[in-house]
Amino acid sequence: MEKMKLTLLSLAVLVLAGCDSRIDYVNQEMANIRNQPALPIEPAPDFVPAETFNYAAHQLKSPFLPSSLAAELKVMAGKRVYPNLSRQLQPLESYPLETLTMKGSLKNQAGQILALIHTPDGEVERIQRGSYMGLNHGRVVNITPTQIDLVEIIPDGRDGYVERPRSLVLVGPTP
Repeated sequence: MEKMKLTLLSLAVLVLAGCDSRIDYVNQEMANIRNQPALPIEPAPDFVPAETFNYAAHQLKSPFLPSSLAAELKVMAGKRVYPNLSRQLQPLESYPLETLTMKGSLKNQAGQILALIHTPDGEVERIQRGSYMGLNHGRVVNITPTQIDLVEIIPDGRDGYVERPRSLVLVGPTP
């Protein structure tokens, strides 16, 4: 038993001696690095100034606008268009135009063509010329038995608005 205690004690001394702190080694290395002379800093490279270019194609089509939008902006250049924000919204103005489908048309007693619009909620709404639909203040300007023509008022990207013609065409019966 005495021999066992002596063996355990000697083993504990060896383990503790092997756990020498590496902090002293790190501190010594940091001191060596600090004592080395500083390396010179490389000078900044000389930059050649970019050649200037005078853009002379102001009257041509902008490469940054889609061709259809560029044509619409050119046509609407002199007009001041603003949506009527005080007008009460109609039920079909709460849906994006892309989610609405024309399902049919009919004539009223006065002979005016009305269109039937299917909403994403599964309801069918009846509209006539002058009705509004879509999120961009789309006003119906013409209805034929197979198509609805409307004019939307969209932002032009320059704190103004432009009118954009859109159409919905008759969609056949859904399965």
